[in-house]
Amino acid sequence: MRGFLTTLAPGMALAITGFAAPSFAQDEAPRWSLAIHGGAGTIARENMTAEEDAAYRASLQAALDAGARVLAEGGEALDAVEAVILLLEEDPRFNAGRGAVYTWEGGHELDASIMDGRDRDAGAVAGVTTIRHPILLARKVMTDSPHVMLAGEGAEEFAAEQGIEFVPPEFFDTDARRQSLERMKAEQLSAIDVDVKFGTVGAVALDTQGNLAAGTSTGGMTGKRWSRIGDAPVIGAGTYADNRACAVSATGWGEYFIRVGVARTICARMQMGGESAQVASDAVMDDVKALGGDGGVIVVSPAGDAIFSFNTAGMYRGRATSGGTSEVAIYGDE
Repeated sequence: MRGFLTTLAPGMALAITGFAAPSFAQDEAPRWSLAIHGGAGTIARENMTAEEDAAYRASLQAALDAGARVLAEGGEALDAVEAVILLLEEDPRFNAGRGAVYTWEGGHELDASIMDGRDRDAGAVAGVTTIRHPILLARKVMTDSPHVMLAGEGAEEFAAEQGIEFVPPEFFDTDARRQSLERMKAEQLSAIDVDVKFGTVGAVALDTQGNLAAGTSTGGMTGKRWSRIGDAPVIGAGTYADNRACAVSATGWGEYFIRVGVARTICARMQMGGESAQVASDAVMDDVKALGGDGGVIVVSPAGDAIFSFNTAGMYRGRATSGGTSEVAIYGDE
């Protein structure tokens, strides 16, 4: 593994990118590629014990392996993305599913989205409170409804009709997330001060049929109010897939990712501007930083390039390819 720094305009922070992209010859056997993330933010070695570091890496590797198995067996990109996110939604280390942060009122509101690059079909849910796996519900919205996004009680009514698994709200409770909310209120901090990392999870994949897919799942921001929704369930902001361009999943300060239209803009720059995945992603993350936002993206191209771009100190991430690559990383200098 290797990392490198991209120089930005004066006064701006560095956008940190990780791992060289894989390269595939045109005459090779059918190829596949996968990239995953578990959030980006102020993630530094000095703030992690050896045990915590190892635990995060093990979680990332398990999720990466689950998606890679689907692709290696000739499965669809959508199924690989789902396999990754299902595991991460069950892992309390990440801000999705079971590890979701608390709202101001002390509950949990979950968002997720998924997109098929073949026909740009998409599904998303926002503000659900009793759905064990929001990514499964998002996929049902895509495949079994005439809509793209459902929210709140309506989304849960649809979930019941589709046989999606429900859990009591306290299923998502964790001590670490509760302490973050308590500290936020006691010290009158902002969500950014409390959430030193954005634990949103996501995956992007290219399957052996040449199809792309992307998915994202999150619990949002600590102490969020008024049914706030970030970029994760917004198609074109936090998630996008188009076989002609790329697949993207984002993590970060959602308001800025929505304003920039991060995921769609990256794909548009690649499709219409002819930019590589790395160049397009770095440019868009520069734009996010210029507005005052931070976070990161994972991107897979139709050629199988799997790249990362983030303007934070670290990003939980990994990638695997049919060429034998299988690696995870946390810090910006990896």
